[in-house]
Amino acid sequence: MIDFCTESFIFMRLENNQRGWAFIKQRLIYIFYNDHPKRLQYCKSESNLSLAMKRKRLLTLSIFSGILMSLPYYPWLSGIIMMVAFLPLLFVEEFVYSTRDRNRPVVLFGYAWLVFLIWNALTTWWIAKATLPGALIVIVVNSFLYALVFLLFHITKRNLGRQFGNFSLLVYWIGWEHLYLNAEISWPWLNLGNAFAKDVSLIQWYELTGALGGTLWILAVNLMIFALLRHYIVYKHFSSQWARIIFLLALIFVPVLLSVYIYNDYETKKDPYYMGIVQPSIDPYHEKFSGMSQERQMDILLELSDSIADAQMDYLIGPETAIHQDIQESKLREHPTLARLDSFVQQHPNLMVVLGMDSFRKYEAQEKPSPSARRIGDSDSWIERYNSAIQIDTSDRWPIYHKSKLVVGVEKMPYPGVFGFLNDLIIDLGGTTGTRGSQDHRETFAASGRSVKVAPVICYESVYGEYITDYVRNGARFIFVITNDGWWGETIGYRQHMHFARLRAIETRRSIVRAANTGISCFINQKGQVFKPTGWWERTAIKGTLHANEAMTIYVQYGDYIGRVADFMAVFAVLYLIAKVLVNRTRHAGLERLRGGNQEGKG
Repeated sequence: MIDFCTESFIFMRLENNQRGWAFIKQRLIYIFYNDHPKRLQYCKSESNLSLAMKRKRLLTLSIFSGILMSLPYYPWLSGIIMMVAFLPLLFVEEFVYSTRDRNRPVVLFGYAWLVFLIWNALTTWWIAKATLPGALIVIVVNSFLYALVFLLFHITKRNLGRQFGNFSLLVYWIGWEHLYLNAEISWPWLNLGNAFAKDVSLIQWYELTGALGGTLWILAVNLMIFALLRHYIVYKHFSSQWARIIFLLALIFVPVLLSVYIYNDYETKKDPYYMGIVQPSIDPYHEKFSGMSQERQMDILLELSDSIADAQMDYLIGPETAIHQDIQESKLREHPTLARLDSFVQQHPNLMVVLGMDSFRKYEAQEKPSPSARRIGDSDSWIERYNSAIQIDTSDRWPIYHKSKLVVGVEKMPYPGVFGFLNDLIIDLGGTTGTRGSQDHRETFAASGRSVKVAPVICYESVYGEYITDYVRNGARFIFVITNDGWWGETIGYRQHMHFARLRAIETRRSIVRAANTGISCFINQKGQVFKPTGWWERTAIKGTLHANEAMTIYVQYGDYIGRVADFMAVFAVLYLIAKVLVNRTRHAGLERLRGGNQEGKG
């Protein structure tokens, strides 16, 4: 009863109504220290005062939380803000929890959905540059899913108590992010650990945990700060909270100090390679896929390449879909555009050119087409189209990689074996469009006579940490990210995308070359530092030196182990919740039967 009453007055204390609070405090002392025969009735009536916190105040807290959560994803603000961004939402949840006899869980769901709707809208509104319907779908559905996760935490807290409820928030949220990274329908752009993408000096320990470690850090700090604030609001002192305060300080500063130590102590192995990047800045809406011929686009690419290429350069990297014509993979050397690139490489025999292209393969008559393949007209012939990367060098075989983390609704329809008939509904949301094929292994590009291998990562794939580690385990000593960020206009979208690549550099300790059609082309070293970034819509070529690395980080070896542990614990928490609810219902039914029996006996 005492806990119920004190919870009910937390929000009244926030009202700063000193006279009202003093009166309530006196009455509580009277009730708790005197055997008042109506104390329970009084407590319930006084708890109505907590409902004086108007809906407008709850809405204000919700809006404030959504805004705070979005700020770290803007290029000029730090991810440290995320350490307190959940606090207003946690206060809303605490209010609904403390008035649970009057407010059903759906009330909390509504406020949580508002928070995550604001967060998603302010952070990914730039999708509307390509398609407004697509942006609305992504923002509304994604925020709905996050609200469901938060609702599950609230229901767990209602049934299993505060401590287990807080534990459940950690495992539910991290488990959800891990699922979102690996599900057929996937949009992990806003995973909490990504918020620190600009704060590379603070997250060097991502080499141990990956970005999910950042998610755990954010949630744990928010929960600890909230627990301290709640205690102070109720008791007006911290005298019994020193252990919790010390733990909170350690939780914040130990990772920071560890990161600063790694950041200053890390030594890059000296294994230099000379790289060049070409940024052609061709408008994807009016020129790249229509309005400018492939020949003219190749003229621009080769002119820029020729301006920086020399006898010492090892790699020249171009953007995604630098060659937008469909190229049949069995006839690469017959294509005139690739022939021009081959001629350029022959003039620079030490050089390897890596860039993106649209390609396809034609199925033989005896082959069974995949679910993503398409029939050619009314014939019995099938083709499968790919968003690909290719390495052109002086060898007899040019390796090809097919992008395999495809954008849902843009490059693939999820579960094509079931929803393949909806392929024609694919929307234009950026990059290449239309259902694409993929491959089940992470191809690395090697060169004859050289020990180095590189990872050809295409656009959206750079958001997936554990996915990138597959390239590294396959021998990649560099990561090449090729992308076309021109679809989003001069917004925060292409900046977010570049910064996410910095996380991959830290997680894998691999230097990254980022080649964009436009946006930000740059070099990223093994500590996540950015060098020679290009400007928006700047047609240019840059060159620099990066160092290869073959060492394996803990994260490369074990991947998202934090996510897998969270998955297991989340399943345990849900099963425990279900068991508790069933036991309570059985007990309640038994009491009702017993009460009914007693009434019959009296009758």
